[in-house]
Amino acid sequence: MLGAVVGHLADARYGDPRRGHPVALFGSAAGRLERALWRDHRGAGAAYTAVCVGGVAAGTALAGRALRRSPLGRTALAAAATWTVLGGTSLTREARTVAGALRAGDLTAARERLPHLCGRDPSGLDEQQLARAVVESVAENTADAVVNALVWGALAGAPGLLAFRAVNTLDAMVGHRSARYARFGWASARLDDVAGWPGARLTALLAVAASPEPRRAWRIWRRDGSAHPSPNAGQAESAFAGALGVRLGGTLQYGPRTEHRPVLGAELRPVSVDDIERACVLSRRVGVLALVVTSGVALLKRRRS
Repeated sequence: MLGAVVGHLADARYGDPRRGHPVALFGSAAGRLERALWRDHRGAGAAYTAVCVGGVAAGTALAGRALRRSPLGRTALAAAATWTVLGGTSLTREARTVAGALRAGDLTAARERLPHLCGRDPSGLDEQQLARAVVESVAENTADAVVNALVWGALAGAPGLLAFRAVNTLDAMVGHRSARYARFGWASARLDDVAGWPGARLTALLAVAASPEPRRAWRIWRRDGSAHPSPNAGQAESAFAGALGVRLGGTLQYGPRTEHRPVLGAELRPVSVDDIERACVLSRRVGVLALVVTSGVALLKRRRS
């Protein structure tokens, strides 16, 4: 619990490390392993996923075992793991950077910055579409980069924290429906869906709790949360749509691929640039509430054991 709080405060104060980020190092190692193991087969992808995620979990568990007689060492390990996996501050920082460019009327700068938040093609997006993309990314990444990490930390300690980040990173790397990864990345994508299930729903519940209009947020979430093609992303996005009183979803462009997604909160107004800051504030509130909830879960587990 103390390590999680310290790690959360470190993320709030410093954000992600500028250089040598452990997640980036993991991604580089996973990329090299992919080149060695890649086959156009689900079994090869499953083995790749097991080696990457299992290696991270086992290594962290061994480190914790080595520190079992040092409460300070275990706290430091938990704090470092929490700081490593949380991305709430960097998320809102990037969102506010795009918002600043939009307020200045600099669509070029906003389009150039959007890929730091999401993978969609920004080249043809206007101001309103860019703002919508940012708000959707803030909602989805609040679940992935904050709440889910804390959930798995509460359930499985530092190994759970880092293993979840490994799963999430692999999904971003190989969990695409492309010719190369349709089979090889299948296991990573499915594991990410499973691992993200609890945190996505907790994110939605906390967004409802933090909303100035909780009844509306609850209604939109319960009605539209399962309409999204992702089993998890729609939970957070629909709750954020209801909490902010804006319409999300619709047509998206990912390079040459176009997706026509259901609209979340169809009766609500379109997103404006000012809603980006409101989404950032909601994201931070959800993160703090998630820390409280998951710390309580960890405390109950400790008392029962």
